[in-house]
Amino acid sequence: MKKSMKKFFGYLHLWLGLISGLVVFIVAITGCIYAFQAEIQEFTQPYRRVEVQEKPLLPPSKLATIADEALPNKHLHAVMYETADRAARAIYYSFEEHYYYFVYINPYTGEVLKVKDEFADFFRWILDGHFYLWLPVEIGQPVVASFTLVFVFMLISGIVLWWPKKSKGVKKKFTLQWSGGWRRKNYDLHSVVGFYICWLGLVFALTGLVWGFEWYRDGMYSLLSGGKAFEAYSHPVSDSTQWQKADIPAIDKVWHKMRAEYPTAAWIEVHPPEFAHASIAANANPDASTYWQIDYRYFDQYTLEELSVSHQWGRLAEASATDKLFRMNYDIHVGAIAGLPGKVLAFLASLTIASLPVTGTLLWWGRRNKKNKKVPKKQKSIGKQKAPAQELVEV
Repeated sequence: MKKSMKKFFGYLHLWLGLISGLVVFIVAITGCIYAFQAEIQEFTQPYRRVEVQEKPLLPPSKLATIADEALPNKHLHAVMYETADRAARAIYYSFEEHYYYFVYINPYTGEVLKVKDEFADFFRWILDGHFYLWLPVEIGQPVVASFTLVFVFMLISGIVLWWPKKSKGVKKKFTLQWSGGWRRKNYDLHSVVGFYICWLGLVFALTGLVWGFEWYRDGMYSLLSGGKAFEAYSHPVSDSTQWQKADIPAIDKVWHKMRAEYPTAAWIEVHPPEFAHASIAANANPDASTYWQIDYRYFDQYTLEELSVSHQWGRLAEASATDKLFRMNYDIHVGAIAGLPGKVLAFLASLTIASLPVTGTLLWWGRRNKKNKKVPKKQKSIGKQKAPAQELVEV
């Protein structure tokens, strides 16, 4: 590569790094902290678990009534049932009124175990920092997305700068040198470790951009699907002209049907219809540690006829290869796609990425000071002479 081109990438890497360093650090360190939030909450929140009883579970209509009494004047979004030893959850959510609550209920007895404000949770605060830098959504989201795009260029320019000029010095590019001073160690931590981690950094950035920019999401979907347009989520509608009285609430019938068809599901969730023509949405997940395998189902709230959808949030078996890849996007982003080892790797990678702006800034500052430091001519001439023992001690 020509020297002028390398110099260009050097300036690009330097100034983009100085501009985006703080944002990259915050996004990376919050991602690192969030990596094991599910495991930590499981350990610290005993109300998530219940004693298994030899009696039937209360249906969602009953749990909804209990939850409404515990949390009045809020909009019920869904009722979730996990395995037999887990509490059920009534989920209350409103984007317009900005609230998000979980009501944990013993599904055998109907006892309310906990009313939890999710927006007041520590890990929700961490997630807000990761997504929005704790700014209003309409400001923070495009800011984080823009700096994530900058981070992609940072990684690419970093690879260009790392790339060895000659094959003779390749070995040094792959190994940390601990024999030099702190500047040498810092350089290797930034350059060598940065090279190893940049590939995972690209995975984090490219999967994160799917939520950051619609043009990026739509473009990637079109590219991967061979020109097919991305279809946003939408509810199929029910036929309200077919209304008929029933002894069992429709949401309970859907729940019974889902339980029969997914007896080993890690969770089953049912959503009451949002309006007169809305359908009853239900989903079943065979693996609680990931989201991509969920079967999303929709039922006419009046006839209970199953309704089909053409977007990616339908049955897994009916999803295209591109739809499945997009379903995996979150699980890839957090490392859950590879199980616990993947989450450990994501944790360590995020922590290392958070260190890059720090080592990069120290590298720039050290070079700047070295460049600005000038030695007087008289001192230079003295330096060439043999110094007395007393002067060596004083130095």
